[in-house]
Amino acid sequence: MKLRAHLASVAILVLGTGAAYAWIDRLEAYPFEFDPANTFLVQAEWLAGIGCPTGARISHDGSTTTESFSDPACATGDPRDRRNEGLLLVKTGPTANFAAAVVEIKGARGEIVTEVGYDIWKPDSLGEPAGSHCSNGAPRFDITPFGGGAATSIGCSSPPPVVEASGDGWLRLRWMIPAIKVESLSIVFDEGQDTGPDNFGLAVLDNIDVNDTLVGAGPVSGTGLPPGDVEPIWKEVW
Repeated sequence: MKLRAHLASVAILVLGTGAAYAWIDRLEAYPFEFDPANTFLVQAEWLAGIGCPTGARISHDGSTTTESFSDPACATGDPRDRRNEGLLLVKTGPTANFAAAVVEIKGARGEIVTEVGYDIWKPDSLGEPAGSHCSNGAPRFDITPFGGGAATSIGCSSPPPVVEASGDGWLRLRWMIPAIKVESLSIVFDEGQDTGPDNFGLAVLDNIDVNDTLVGAGPVSGTGLPPGDVEPIWKEVW
């Protein structure tokens, strides 16, 4: 709980620097490692080749692509994703370590949010341990309301999501929520290898959903941080 409260306050501080983020005109997802003690036991990154395939091309001879492949869970995806990117979230070691893999979702501030979700790499049902970690606490959405007030947390398995689609290795999860005007919106992964049901400490997500808008690729800057003078702000806060 101490880590969750600290992460929520950090999100408000960062998003309070409105001028630094005025360039954002659409949803983007910025992964970073919250690791103030430099334990190097967490990782958050968009990586090519690990996302839920939507219209991927397959080669049978190594020189040409002759057919298309989509996982049934993600018949639709982010049209900006050209490299089948997925979001890797990892926490190695114990949950008690004061560190987390975090994704800040930019572009939602001031908007009314009624739906959130994501695709998760999991070959079976949510209750099975195989595949990505999925518990009451992680990966979870943390939503801070505009103007203050208590944050809303939505864990992977609590409250229970609607499984909109299941595929060859993925599940598409959705949560309908009471309308919230958003101050900050993030996904937090802060449970390690000592937390069940899988004791895996790793999840792969794709197509983050906010009000039916999908984010399935990393920031256009390719740096994991907004362009300009934002990185020193993050370093100062953390």
